[in-house]
Amino acid sequence: MVTPAFVRRFRFWGILTVVAVYILILVGGIVRSTGSGMGCPDWPKCFGTWIPPTHISQLPADYKEIYTAQRVEKNKKLAAKLERMGFHQVAGDIFAHPTQYIETDFNPVKTWIEYVNRLVGALIGLFVFGTVLFALPYWQRDRPVFWLAFGSFLLTGVQGWLGSLVVSTNLLPIMVTIHMGLALVIVAMLLYAVDRSQRGTYVDVQPVRTISGLTLWLWVALLLTFVQIVLGTQVREEVDLVASAANYLNRATWVEQLGGVFRFHRTFSILLLLVNLYVAYQLYALPSRRLHQLAMAILGLLGGEILAGILLTYFSFPAAVQPIHLTLATLLFGVQFLGIVAYRRATKLQRQAATPAVVA
Repeated sequence: MVTPAFVRRFRFWGILTVVAVYILILVGGIVRSTGSGMGCPDWPKCFGTWIPPTHISQLPADYKEIYTAQRVEKNKKLAAKLERMGFHQVAGDIFAHPTQYIETDFNPVKTWIEYVNRLVGALIGLFVFGTVLFALPYWQRDRPVFWLAFGSFLLTGVQGWLGSLVVSTNLLPIMVTIHMGLALVIVAMLLYAVDRSQRGTYVDVQPVRTISGLTLWLWVALLLTFVQIVLGTQVREEVDLVASAANYLNRATWVEQLGGVFRFHRTFSILLLLVNLYVAYQLYALPSRRLHQLAMAILGLLGGEILAGILLTYFSFPAAVQPIHLTLATLLFGVQFLGIVAYRRATKLQRQAATPAVVA
């Protein structure tokens, strides 16, 4: 079967966009691991300009007071809106956060790391918009593909707005968590759009029997990974606070100063391992090359994730490992989601093959 050109174009651009999103997640991890999250104190500009400064002499002497006042004013408006919407706890947390009135010292390296992160984010917006354009032929062929692409584009805009709130609230944990969670939602939508766009063109999909309860376990594994990533953002916040208090010295003592969230995150990984081992075993037992590949990918990413966690815990949080740890977790989330989609498609083919054709 010859795959239509518009299907190949959408698949190529969709995969390219997913890869770009993962690159952005990696860059975001580098921003956090280097402490560059507030390298630009305003948004969307950086120190009031589209091209950030390279030396402190390019800033006014009272730049800290200027940007602190701007952030506080913006946060007052945000807190008022949240109060009216009923989010009283979050509104209170904005000004209860210990760094809310503290402005970060200018550091040209950190400023440009954050600026590159923003440039990559803007590029993602263009990629997702291109995905919408390439999805237009599906308006007649398979409309959900178009809506998935268009929904991803809208959520990317929301993601940019959330990025501005992350900056204005000086990396408030709840904002960072929501920002990360929405990125995973966008990844899942794009992955499903690309996969669904290929319906009718598969050549390596084998029908498989339904294993009782496996669909539920696949979703449980995905949910546990999502929870673990959220917990990881909370651990990252604790690490930032401990590091700041220690003036980024004596890294070997950081682990022992972390609280219960870190211990729960570490223990939770055992449950995550057991559930994924079971899921991967069940997928590999089915006669499908695609499911075998996904099962091996799950185990490989999980092994890499655990190894990265061990290195962080027992080797004083090496900065280079932190973004890898986050990126592997989000890759695991994506592969697990593809596992759900592939398993459901394969079992659906089996049910269709088992249904006798109706002769008119």
